[in-house]
Amino acid sequence: MNKQQLINNIRAKRSFLCVGLDTDLKKIPQHLLKEDDPIWAFNKAIIDATAPYCVAYKPNLAFYECFGLKGWQAFEKTVRYIKENYPDQFIIADAKRGDIGNTSAMYARSFFEEMDIDSLTVAPYMGEDSVTPFLQYEGKWVILLALTSNKGSHDFQLTQDADGERLFEKVLRRSQQWADDEKMMYVVGATQGKLFEDIRRIVPTHFLLVPGVGAQGGSLEEVCRYGMTSTCGLLVNSSRSIIYADQSENFAAVAGEKAKELQQQMAGELEKYSVL
Repeated sequence: MNKQQLINNIRAKRSFLCVGLDTDLKKIPQHLLKEDDPIWAFNKAIIDATAPYCVAYKPNLAFYECFGLKGWQAFEKTVRYIKENYPDQFIIADAKRGDIGNTSAMYARSFFEEMDIDSLTVAPYMGEDSVTPFLQYEGKWVILLALTSNKGSHDFQLTQDADGERLFEKVLRRSQQWADDEKMMYVVGATQGKLFEDIRRIVPTHFLLVPGVGAQGGSLEEVCRYGMTSTCGLLVNSSRSIIYADQSENFAAVAGEKAKELQQQMAGELEKYSVL
């Protein structure tokens, strides 16, 4: 999926919602544990209920890899189901890969060739040669970690060099030498608030993947005030507050309602900033 197609989907659905599929067997409704593949059963129901209100899905690989082969099979079935039934959805593999060049090339092959996923989150710490193998695929995206929503982000990402440049700013500036806004996005946590202004001064047109709205306490209104562009430029992820909103047999319908509520808020923000 290219950038214009993503923008068109956002405008058509009046939404920039990404639903995180962080499927934890300890948190899903207990009746699903009787299924042959509880993770897949949960994901399918969530996807069917939320697809009208979102433009992207983000399975977090940790929640699948921890179950070995069965987890990978559930992940593959989830990706295949989205691609076959909701082909307008942008799929993000939240795997935070990044290693020396030949290893990154194998990670890229796995996600972009074997699984044909749209995008992959990548850690930038090892530098250019650890990222560029992911950028060799036409129509595929790297989503580079820039400024995350967790408390520990302050340990390194906000540290300054002798010239006062913070580490996340260095990541943003240097990485623009590797790819443009047609192939690279950035992860910026919703809890970072006004720092979105600083980020937009460096990357004014790139899409930002924004986790942290909902259970982590990030403000959608604040993210839009400081981060939205004329073409939206945001994919706001919500996981727990949607997928675990209900534990009954009605869980999927409730998830759909939560996604709809967020979509309606997003439609208002898109109108406010004249994106629609």
